[in-house]
Amino acid sequence: MYHAFFGLHKEPFSMTPDPTFLYMTAKHREALAGLLFAVTSRKGFLVLTGEAGTGKTTLLSRLMRSMPAERVHFSYILNPTLSPAEFLEMVLIDFGFGNIPDSKSQRLMRLHQFLLTGHREGRTLVLIVDEAQKLTPELLEEIRLLTNFETAEQKLLQIILAGQTELTELLNRTELRQLKQRIAVRVGVEPLAPSEIVQYMKSRWSRAGSGSDLPFSNAAIKLIATHSRGIPRLINSICDHALMNAFASDVRLIDEKHILEVATDLQLSLNGNGNGYHAGAPGASISRAASRAFTEPPPVIAKMPSAADAAIDCPTTSFKTLERYMPTPQKGPRWAIRLRLTRG
Repeated sequence: MYHAFFGLHKEPFSMTPDPTFLYMTAKHREALAGLLFAVTSRKGFLVLTGEAGTGKTTLLSRLMRSMPAERVHFSYILNPTLSPAEFLEMVLIDFGFGNIPDSKSQRLMRLHQFLLTGHREGRTLVLIVDEAQKLTPELLEEIRLLTNFETAEQKLLQIILAGQTELTELLNRTELRQLKQRIAVRVGVEPLAPSEIVQYMKSRWSRAGSGSDLPFSNAAIKLIATHSRGIPRLINSICDHALMNAFASDVRLIDEKHILEVATDLQLSLNGNGNGYHAGAPGASISRAASRAFTEPPPVIAKMPSAADAAIDCPTTSFKTLERYMPTPQKGPRWAIRLRLTRG
């Protein structure tokens, strides 16, 4: 709604995990380097953990875009709340299988042959399970057994479990000690430090196509840091609603009162133990912004830049050297048609 008002090509604080907007802190770079190293070295079992909203899914999207499709084939499970039979079926479907047999033994045999063929052809097969903290011990045991697909030298299937901090507690359970022993690499991401938040906001603002300065006062940014606790998802939510408020009020600079209004709208408040936030439904800001959108001239078709991650070759297994090969945005044209709002 506020794109034209602030001279933007796309939403700077979208809630979707767009890897072109990934802000690489030192911890994110370390995590991505670790994942790249482990996958390319075929280490087998990998774990990525972090607080909700810290960018794990975006980091995984960046990982997949960073690796050439002809060399690495991913199966990505977004919702792991499945039975063991459904999980194996989903893995096969996402690897591109058709006519999946009903028998578990036949499914495992077909998966094994698929992994062996990929190994002979020099391809790396990777299974990513997001929201892994929701996995049951029964399903985790099934996943552990998939690591038995191996040659004398290497694992045939690389498995990445990505989840919130509860995943660490889950993996520490006594009955899962066999699985824990097989974890080759653990990496994690953390909330942004206060000094990183303004750089994060500036990075997203610039990548959204604006040539102007960030329209948030220093005091507003400090309040954003306080209410978000450095969690990127909450920063995005606060900034997006603040921009809608500013658009609705025809204001070009967002200050403390706008952030306080958004915090009230989103019901951002410390919970009982002081360790977390809860967010409720937004208040009147969306309605005000929507009402104004119907009175504004619709935006025209706009050409916007995109960022395409370059595939990378990693000639080394050194984490520090791998950072030199991190994918960097490359400019390229992309056309986007903005929908026109019409009154009924």
